[in-house]
Amino acid sequence: MSKNLDEIDLKILSEIQADGRITNVELAKRVGISPPPCLRRVRTLEEEGYITGYRGLLDPRKLGFDVTVFASVHLSSQADADLKAFEEFVRAEPLVRECWMLSGEVDFILRCVAPDMATFQEFVTHLTAAPHVRNVRTSLVLHNSKYEAAVPLDVKARS
Repeated sequence: MSKNLDEIDLKILSEIQADGRITNVELAKRVGISPPPCLRRVRTLEEEGYITGYRGLLDPRKLGFDVTVFASVHLSSQADADLKAFEEFVRAEPLVRECWMLSGEVDFILRCVAPDMATFQEFVTHLTAAPHVRNVRTSLVLHNSKYEAAVPLDVKARS
């Protein structure tokens, strides 16, 4: 965490994580400053990249995306150009919601959502045919016990 962040900045970030639709007036009240300096701080946090965007979190199952799968992808080449080409391929795939490059045996892990298994299987066929993909192993999610999109700021504040 940057040394530029003071206690008020951390409170602002925490409040915005909890409620991205909070008004500036309510945010200022919760963090204990007046609205104009609060708005300046929020804009600075945005400009410095601490706040990367605002969005609503949707329930995929309620929208018909009943299948969540993690796909472990092993490439045949770890050359920089090939890694970047795979990342570019994945960015264009709408079923892939997250893509993480890893160290170790697996090169990438993908979190994918699909409306049904047939749609996901079509995607896996497409994925395994992508350049430099050696193999793909999938794990179907049966149940999610925890999902937190937020950064645990309170853990960092204690250290």
